[in-house]
Order: sequence, then structure tokens, then C-alpha cells
Amino acid sequence: MREPQTTAGTPLHGRTVVITRPAGTGSSLARQVRRRGGMPLLLPGLSLRAADDASRTAELLDEALGDDVLVFTSPAAVRFAARLRPLRTQATVLAVGQGTARALRRRGVAEPLAPSMRQDSEGLLEHPALDSLQGRRVALIGAPGGRGLLRAELVARGAQLRELHVYRRAVPRWQRRQLEQLQALPPDARVLLSSAEALAHLCGGLPPLALAALRRCTAVVSSERLAQAARQAGFAGVELAASALAADLLAAAAR
Repeated sequence: MREPQTTAGTPLHGRTVVITRPAGTGSSLARQVRRRGGMPLLLPGLSLRAADDASRTAELLDEALGDDVLVFTSPAAVRFAARLRPLRTQATVLAVGQGTARALRRRGVAEPLAPSMRQDSEGLLEHPALDSLQGRRVALIGAPGGRGLLRAELVARGAQLRELHVYRRAVPRWQRRQLEQLQALPPDARVLLSSAEALAHLCGGLPPLALAALRRCTAVVSSERLAQAARQAGFAGVELAASALAADLLAAAAR
């Protein structure tokens, strides 16, 4: 059943908000957009898929759960890992942001550590739990690709690092209806961006008319790095949110 839209306290005032979160993960954010009086348009920038060899990945996760420190790079990393094994561990568990920490708590990890301010790799690397890693066994749990910042810095700090890829990112498939809605976007629409890879998929895969319509809108980004990428991609305007958390992105979208 469609959630009723309230008329009081609607900071988005009927504004269209394009949600680029991975396919199948944007429904909660869409509900929040409606509660704020906006109109969500789901346009995933990524498709998330399980690792190819689930049996072997589960064995490797068993080993990783015995390490000293576990670092989860996204809510998806938590979700796909938990499908393979219960996340029971004596390790210090860290999350790259508060969203990832919430996903860990939902799956039984009582006290995951996460940055309180900057919700990204740089923010996580400032956490005191990662200050001294000499000789410690550290598992970095996520997907292949990315910037490689966590990988390089953890090794530089002396960690005995293992990388475990519990899922992979792929180019999404868009439906004709989504592309038609995209071409009809009003210029005051907001495009929520929290992944450089998603932005690259949109710019590289959308038909020219749909991409041109998207670029006429304002990108709402979760970091200075993404702000620069959005400008280079040709967006008409860029709004910098305080973090990648839904509340911060939607607050910036309402400006």
C-alpha cells in the first residue's frame, strides 16, 4: 500500500528526488522522501551481486571471523557476509559509517565502532582503534574495486591484512519507464549521490537524452571528492551534504 503523504512539515515541497542507491536498496529512502513531501525516482547506479563461489567465500569468512580486527566497508558487505555465516566473533569490529554500524547491530554485533563525524574511509582511519595495527590480523570485508585507500593505509600501519570480497558491484539495468521519467525531470530535481562508481555508471550508461536531463539537475553529494566528480560530470549545481546518511542527504536536497 502506498504510504500517505503528509501536508504539514514537508521540506521537499513536491520536489523530485532521484535515488541512485544500488538496485533493491532504495525503498526506505524513497519512503523518507515521501514523508518530507517529495517525489522519489529510483534510478540505481549499481547492481550488487553475491560472490561467485559462495562455498569458498563462506570458508574464508570463517577464517576472517577469527582475526583481531574486522573492517566492514558498507551495509552491503554486512548483508552479504551475514548470508554466508552468523557474524559471531571476538574481534574488534569497525564500520566505515553509521549506516554500516546499524547493519552490524541488526545482525548481532553488539558494539561496532564507527566514525562519528566524517562517514567515509578517511573518517574511519581517524578512529583510535586503527592507530596501532603492527602485527595484528585485520580482515577488510567488502567488494573488489574502490579507491584502495583503506587497503593501502591498513598495510602501511603494519596490519597483516586479508581482503575478503563477499559481494561484487555491477552495472545496473534500467527499465524504459525509469528512462522516460528521467527525461521528464524538472530542473529543480535533486540527484542523491554517495558513490563515485554509481556516478560513473550513470554517466557511461544512460542514453544521451536521459543523461542530459539528469545533468540539468542539482547533485546532492556526500563528500568533497564526489562534489568534484559531479562538477566534472556536468551537473548544473552541486549541494554538499554533511554525510551519506539519509537525513543529511535529504536535508541538503531540501535547500
